[in-house]
Amino acid sequence: MELTTVWFLLIAVLWIGYFVLEGFDFGVGILLPLVSRDETDRRTVLATIGPVWDGNEVWLLVAGGATFAAFPEWYATLFSGFYLPLFLILVALILRGVAIEYRNKSDGTRGWDRSLFFGSLLPALLWGVAFANIVRGVPLDADHEYTGSLLTLLNPYALLGGLATLTLFTLHGALFLALRTEGELRARAVGWVKKAGAAALVAGGAFLVITQVMLGKPATWATAALAALGIAGALLATLRGRDGWAFTANAVAILAVTVTLFGNLWPNVMPALDPANSLTVTNASSTPYTLTVMTWVAAVFTPVVLAYQGWTYWVFRKRVTRGRTQAPAPTA
Repeated sequence: MELTTVWFLLIAVLWIGYFVLEGFDFGVGILLPLVSRDETDRRTVLATIGPVWDGNEVWLLVAGGATFAAFPEWYATLFSGFYLPLFLILVALILRGVAIEYRNKSDGTRGWDRSLFFGSLLPALLWGVAFANIVRGVPLDADHEYTGSLLTLLNPYALLGGLATLTLFTLHGALFLALRTEGELRARAVGWVKKAGAAALVAGGAFLVITQVMLGKPATWATAALAALGIAGALLATLRGRDGWAFTANAVAILAVTVTLFGNLWPNVMPALDPANSLTVTNASSTPYTLTVMTWVAAVFTPVVLAYQGWTYWVFRKRVTRGRTQAPAPTA
């Protein structure tokens, strides 16, 4: 297997990890004002992601760094053409991180909660818009420069992709809350599992069907079907009280959606409306020497990172109860 193919697959794996792990962070942030009834509820909700949310964002940093190093032409075209949407995502992620860290250190929490809500909702929506455009293709000239505008990116297909990721991540967050909380808070999370699950089946199903009709390859029909089965399985497992299996099923659905998108993208990395101007794994890649060095580095450090993050989730695997998230005493 050529190293360009290896790194395309590795970048796809990094995005899978990011969407599966950061996806429930987005969902929890979106659901914070919807499942909470008081400050103790809000503290309990945030405590479910408190130990892990910043570690989950590492997957995005590594995916961006790997793209820059392995496919610099792809990185340059993507970040110049999608500058405004990616800038909005960055601002939203900053607001969300600051809100998580500082809301408990402030007398007033309403502003921080709003920042957390919108800082979760915008990336959940805009990542779908961005990837839908990447898979569909964008206007590029012969120098691989983006020639469209912001309105070009806000086409109906891309907006449907954004709605699909928004509902899917909201469902993922509801399933995570059902898995990590107890009592009335868990019951409210289960109620949102049903609502978000129905929305994800409709929006995600429509998006995947349109994607397959327009761009689909024979193999990706199977992954698209697996995504739908994963969402349906999550709903069924929730109704039976199997929270762990429900969360796992939806994680498989997110994996299947991402594989479907990357499978339809290959061998391009940035398709153009004029196929002659498309960026591929061949004309967008770094030198073989660079890819070889990167491969050895990844082979050494990736297992270490995976082991550490797996240990973190094992340590914080128990359900969070209201009694463990009391507000700190006021300072003098």
